[in-house]
Formats: sequence, C-alpha cells, structure tokens
Amino acid sequence: MNRLLLSTAMILSLLGLRAAGEPLAVGAPAPAVTGTTHTGEKLDLATLYAKGLVLVYFYPKADTPGCTAQGCSLRDAYADLTAKGVTVVGVSTDDVAAQSAFREKYHLPFTLLADKDQTVIKAFGVPVREVPIAGAFASRQAFLIKDGRIIWRDLQAKTKEQAADVLGVLASLAK
Repeated sequence: MNRLLLSTAMILSLLGLRAAGEPLAVGAPAPAVTGTTHTGEKLDLATLYAKGLVLVYFYPKADTPGCTAQGCSLRDAYADLTAKGVTVVGVSTDDVAAQSAFREKYHLPFTLLADKDQTVIKAFGVPVREVPIAGAFASRQAFLIKDGRIIWRDLQAKTKEQAADVLGVLASLAK
C-alpha cells in the first residue's frame, strides 16, 4: 500500500467509529493471552508477567510517523527500562512481515506482536478503528503490569514521550 493511501487511511481512521471495548482498569488482572511475535513464534504474556514488570503498548500501524516515534522513544530508553526490570512488548494489527521489518528498520530491541486477529487487542479492551481498504488500527495505549495486574494505564499514549511517561511512573512507584 503506498504512503499516500496509508496516510489517507490514517486520517480517515481518526474520523472513524471506535469498536466497542473498555480498556482494562488499574488493578485488573492482566490478560493471560498468547500472541504471535515478529518472528512468527507464539508468546504467552502470562509467562512474562511472572518474570517482573511488563509494558504492553499498542500502536496503530508499523512504520508510520507516530508509531515510529513511540517505538523509538522506548528503544532509546530501553537500557533504563530494562535496568528497572521492565519487559517491553509492542502490539499492532500488522502482520509478522511488517512487524519484523519495522523492528529491523528502527533497531527496536523488544518483541513486537502481530495481532492480525486482534486477540491481544481485544483482551486488553483497546479500541480499534476500522477503515475501509486500509483495515483495522488499534488505538495508541499502554499498560504497565506487575504481579499479573495492571498498575498503570495510558489511554492516550504520547509518541515521543512514551518512555519518559513510563519511567516517571516507575519513579513514583519507587517512592
């Protein structure tokens, strides 16, 4: 799909209706759901929850300006996030090939899930915009999970400040 068509689709998606879905509340159990990684392998999120803090962030479309800024924000702060015990997982409706290319192009050091069937997206209650011709786009949101529970959520995640927002929450939790 060429860039002009994709840009048009993204603009139209802002005008589109959101699918029904209520994002998970702080304190709710995090979904024990399995997704498909950028390598095509299955990843059980519950196994990550058992290992420590997990940031699951959602973005509309790989390799678009806002989604790239969001991913690169997390990439650039990856050492700080992992030093605090955070595992980062990005999720969109892109397919495995698109997620793999996006990860490689921008040197993203974390797992991306290709959620074409929206299993993970629906489990977290993330709204989806359906755009004719272009497909489905998840809303930009983020959830921080500790001990299998949502401890923070960002329902209008910022692109360039995503990592700073997460690090700020971690700093406030440490007090």
